[in-house]
Amino acid sequence: MEPKYKRVILKISGEALAGENKFGLNEEMLSQVAKQIKDIINLNVQVAVVVGGGNFWRGRTSKSMDRATADYMGMLATVINSLALQDAFEAIGIPTRVQTAIEMKEVAEPYIRRRAMGHLSRNEVVIFAAGTGNPFFSTDTTAALRAAEIEADIILLAKKVDAVYSDDPEKNKDAFKYDELTHKEVLEKGLGVMDSTAASLCMDNNIPIHVFGIAEPGNVIKAIYGEKIGTIIK
Repeated sequence: MEPKYKRVILKISGEALAGENKFGLNEEMLSQVAKQIKDIINLNVQVAVVVGGGNFWRGRTSKSMDRATADYMGMLATVINSLALQDAFEAIGIPTRVQTAIEMKEVAEPYIRRRAMGHLSRNEVVIFAAGTGNPFFSTDTTAALRAAEIEADIILLAKKVDAVYSDDPEKNKDAFKYDELTHKEVLEKGLGVMDSTAASLCMDNNIPIHVFGIAEPGNVIKAIYGEKIGTIIK
């Protein structure tokens, strides 16, 4: 059975990396993600990763701080997560490059599109850190932007929640689970699976999104094969 996709963006929320801790990094979760990535690489699928920073800092939740400052702090949180992922990947033999939208050459490469695509063509994982490099944009928007730039086949949106629901399933037991949605429905229903800027960018560039839970082992491989887990948005 051949993988359905040849080049993917895996978007991992910062909260997912915290595991049950809900803050910081869970080494078991980092290891689990790394093993799932290795399985994909062994199928000759090219993988780029965008990671959030919500396990350390969420800029938009700050009420008194200047929004731009809060967002820059969030970007730095994504760099911490990216370096942790790089370490977990390389510990099991996955060649990995971290590219940052804010230059910090002592710890990572600056983001250069052609260089990133060169790394991917050699089956190296590329982790895109520091968001877009601009405040007022989320890491979901980074995933959509990078997916368009590197011509990814799909965005795999790995979250703590296992699909897209009509409401927060942790707060509302009657929340309805969606198996399939269109980009337009995501925007019209205000489902919150990703922000409207990211959803619009995906819609305008015909980029499908597969939402699923990262905690369950094997879900990433299932998504690569196009199995019906979670929610497909296209």
